[in-house]
Amino acid sequence: MSKAAPAKKPVAAAPPPPGCTLDINDPQVQKAAIRIQASYRGHRSRKELRENGPPRVLEPLKDVVLIEGSAAKLTCRISAFPDPFIRWSKDGKELRDGPKYRYIFEDPDVVALVVRDGELADLGQYSINVTNPFGQCSDSARIFVEVPAKIQKGPDNTKARKGATVTLAAEIMGEPAPDVGWTKDGEDIEEDDRRGRGPAARAGPGAGAWAGWGPENPREWNKGGELGGVELSWLCSPAPGAHKMTCGPALFPFPCRVFFEIGSTTTTLTIRRATPRDSGKYEVYVENSLGMDQSFARVDVA
Repeated sequence: MSKAAPAKKPVAAAPPPPGCTLDINDPQVQKAAIRIQASYRGHRSRKELRENGPPRVLEPLKDVVLIEGSAAKLTCRISAFPDPFIRWSKDGKELRDGPKYRYIFEDPDVVALVVRDGELADLGQYSINVTNPFGQCSDSARIFVEVPAKIQKGPDNTKARKGATVTLAAEIMGEPAPDVGWTKDGEDIEEDDRRGRGPAARAGPGAGAWAGWGPENPREWNKGGELGGVELSWLCSPAPGAHKMTCGPALFPFPCRVFFEIGSTTTTLTIRRATPRDSGKYEVYVENSLGMDQSFARVDVA
């Protein structure tokens, strides 16, 4: 027959430390201890929030100038605990870490983006987004790209019949945007040539001019301008062999015979009603603060 286990004696409360007169079994003392513990937990939470709070930008990104063929670096100093998730983007499109774009982590609070093999397409606004469990922050800066002026594709040699329209086109690039010009046989095509030659070409709508009847083209207007009208005085010096036309319809807006246009990536020279005198060597040139380039083409009109 088994014997019953002896009853356990209650454990006596530990005596207070020497010199302490507080009775930890006193209900008032216990309530005070609970309040102290709650206050400590609140203090610890606030401390953790300061140390592990939302990320902040300590030193913002700065704009960078990138030279074609080189690399650019965008650097940002942040504060974030725990370690944040970093995302870089260009013009709203996320950039993946790889050969072209490299994510760099330097000091504990410094992050950077390196853009390699700079080209004009790298021009734009770059942003960093920093996220951790407590929140997020972001910052942005621009990369400006400088590219020497260059002609990517020059005009082609051209053969045309008399009276046809000839166009010479070139693909250009450069940043800052390059100055563009055209020459024929080494002589600049002047500003007036782009609008129709001579003062008559600059006359406003409603003005008139005498027609210049040349030996090769009786419809060619004086000095290349293409106006009609009934004015009784010359608006520019008459061309050799020109004859007065005492009346004629106004032709506004009038087309220019020789002119060139400049787009963002192209330039085009146009020759209307080509004559054998338009045959020759044409040059297009581009230039900006970083360099210049040129290209040539031959035009033959028969």
